[in-house]
Amino acid sequence: MTILRAGLLASCCAVLTLAQADGARAQISLTPPGVQQQPAPKAAPKAVAPKAAPKAAPQAAATAKQAAPAKKAAPPPAAKAPAQPAATAPAPDDPNVDLAYGAYQRGKYGEALRIATARANDKGDVRAMTLLGELYANGFGTNRDDAKAALWYKAAADRGDREAMFALAMFRIAGRGGPPDRGEGAKLLASSAKLGKAAAAYNLGLLYLEGQTFPQDLKRAAELFRQAADAGSPEAQYALATFYKEGRGVEKNPVETAKLLKAAATADYLDAEVEYAIALFNGTGTQKDEAAAVQLLWRASRQGSPIAQNRLARVLVVGIGAPIDKIEGLKWHLIAKSKGNGDLMLDAELDKLSPEDRAKAEAGARRWLGRK
Repeated sequence: MTILRAGLLASCCAVLTLAQADGARAQISLTPPGVQQQPAPKAAPKAVAPKAAPKAAPQAAATAKQAAPAKKAAPPPAAKAPAQPAATAPAPDDPNVDLAYGAYQRGKYGEALRIATARANDKGDVRAMTLLGELYANGFGTNRDDAKAALWYKAAADRGDREAMFALAMFRIAGRGGPPDRGEGAKLLASSAKLGKAAAAYNLGLLYLEGQTFPQDLKRAAELFRQAADAGSPEAQYALATFYKEGRGVEKNPVETAKLLKAAATADYLDAEVEYAIALFNGTGTQKDEAAAVQLLWRASRQGSPIAQNRLARVLVVGIGAPIDKIEGLKWHLIAKSKGNGDLMLDAELDKLSPEDRAKAEAGARRWLGRK
């Protein structure tokens, strides 16, 4: 197996809109002589936006999943209400219980709003202020009001709450609750990152990668991605892996690339699953393990990655790393092709099938795609 290379880092446009960056995406090459290989689509690091549901513990989490690599660079979806667990409300006299966050997590938003408002106004409770920002930002228990959300986030941020700093930074960058102010947003991200907020470090790294709010500084971006990656951010692990792969801001290091891809893949980061599968398949920076690679390709294919679907199709058609199964393989080829990931070699293989086998592959693809 050899590795063909196309694009890995491209533009990032979720909460932050980033300029295009160069990079490379590995491919499993199963192309016979004389057949042109279709390049893999480009992916991108994605900004991490605040989650709709902070945790009930101190420093409630405010990060959200994407989108990206990537998974692709698209605006983050509207915040969804968290599922309501069956747990009953805690006893009000328990000093270790945060009743406002408990109500929030059970979907009792009106109750959360009432308790948090009283605590914020009467006791100056910082976490209650952050929760009020979340409630107004998402329209939970009240009408959505970005201006009020920004005021509560600022009140909590001024009192040192890193979650509020991060949420307010994303508001400033996106222009919610007031005009856009990327400079102030960057300062808030830096303050939140210093207090250990992984998503803040990651998004600040994206700003240094972009090179608009600050002059582009790949070394500084890599440092911030490392901070967030070490704190467990799969987005940062994947972004830093691309840096090590291409030698951007750091020295090229295929072993470190594979290590970071594995960490992000373990956290179910779809693009990392695909990239790590390819690294395993080719033995790049890690021990070659075709069987493990194919298992990852199956998982990523079922999650909807057209790149994984294309690679899985090639594996099954050629029979490397898995038994030959042309009908199943070409089913996945048709699924990937329906999403714009064509492959001339697999088209040629599809044309070689008997009419009966081709009908089976096409029927399997239609079933997977939800068609009759």
